[in-house]
This record gives sequence, structure tokens and C-alpha cells, in this order.
Amino acid sequence: MAENEPEEDPKSPQDARLASLDERLRQAQADEAARTVQPHWNATGFFSSSAWRVLSVLIGYPPGAALIGLAIDYLAGTNGIWVVMLFVGFGAAIWEVWKISQQKPR
Repeated sequence: MAENEPEEDPKSPQDARLASLDERLRQAQADEAARTVQPHWNATGFFSSSAWRVLSVLIGYPPGAALIGLAIDYLAGTNGIWVVMLFVGFGAAIWEVWKISQQKPR
């Protein structure tokens, strides 16, 4: 009768060590995941994206060129150069946006 019954082996010491090791590994992985939580967005990466670059170019180039035109108008004693420089600023902004659009994403 003893030969037909399956043997019930209690957990061997090796199985207990493996279970303990698995538990320690799970705990270490959980601790590492909690320690290295990444923020939802990185402020530096967010504001250095190409969308913000395009926006700053479109907002900054035309008024900057117009101010340079105003300075030239004042120094030359003329009127209207600032308007020409405003359009030059728009053209430069469109050119810069084209260059940004041709770059590969980071």
C-alpha cells in the first residue's frame, strides 16, 4: 500500500531558499521602480520641443526686425523702413520654421 501512494515531499530547503530569493527579487524590483519614478513631463524637454521653437520664432522675428527698422528710420531720418523690415522678419521667421520642420525629431 505504501508503494501505490504518491510521496508527499515537504518543501526541501532548496525550494524555501528559491522562494525567499524570488520574494527578495520582487521586493528589490518594486523598490527600484518606486525610486526611479519618472515625472509626467520634463519641463526642460517640454519647452525645448520644436513647437515652442516655432512659436518663439514666429513671435520674435517680426517685432525684432521691425525694431531694427525703427532704429534705421530714426538714424536715417526716413519713414517706412520699419515696415519693410517687418516683412523681412516675417520672411526670416518662415525660413526658420522651414528649417525646423526639416530637422529630425530628437
